[in-house]
Amino acid sequence: MKIAVASEREMVTKHLGHCESFIIYETENNQIITSNSIPNPRHRPGFLPKFLNELGVNVIISGGIGEGAINIFNEKGIKVIVGADGPATSNVKLYLQNHSPSN
Repeated sequence: MKIAVASEREMVTKHLGHCESFIIYETENNQIITSNSIPNPRHRPGFLPKFLNELGVNVIISGGIGEGAINIFNEKGIKVIVGADGPATSNVKLYLQNHSPSN
């Protein structure tokens, strides 16, 4: 599974469209295998859900995301997590912990 976090440095940003970059975490068996930061290719309506979908992202984590973007992410089968705050990696680990097959 691939999890993208809208980030500024190593912290979750308040709004997806204005983030500095996306940290893409590849996970397996509820563990982070790799992470890679890619620059935000610039916000334009409807673009980021398509862009992240093409990268194979399954989950997006951000402090906030507009309703239109949430709908497009959902159409692409990407789960949206909003209200995140703090270190990106900690948020991914918390997501994995709360969404493990045993929960």
